Amino acid sequence: MDRQTLRDWVHRYNAEGLEGLSDRRSAGPRPRLSPEQKAQLAQMVREGPDPSVDGVVRWLRVDLQRKIEARFGVAMHERTVGKQLAALGFRRLSVRPQHPKSDPEAQEAFKKTSPRP
Repeated sequence: MDRQTLRDWVHRYNAEGLEGLSDRRSAGPRPRLSPEQKAQLAQMVREGPDPSVDGVVRWLRVDLQRKIEARFGVAMHERTVGKQLAALGFRRLSVRPQHPKSDPEAQEAFKKTSPRP
């Protein structure tokens, strides 16, 4: 055993007793986004992009990566953005994008239907 390790254990035992000698979980890395920023990100994803401002009709991870860096000043990898979205409860499934100027009534009138026999 290393002398430094023994010394650390003695100090922990003296300060905390037997509980001080048990293994401790490390805190892990500091989160990149604060809870407030995560709430803003979730709201941004729920509202969807504005095609005139954002230039896209649906969010992709690379688009959100750029938006997070511009808004919060936090650089993330595209995969990390996906992990953040999964932690917020979002899934990869998304509705099919619809053009903002599409007309649902004209689409319904255009459908060709065959008469039932």
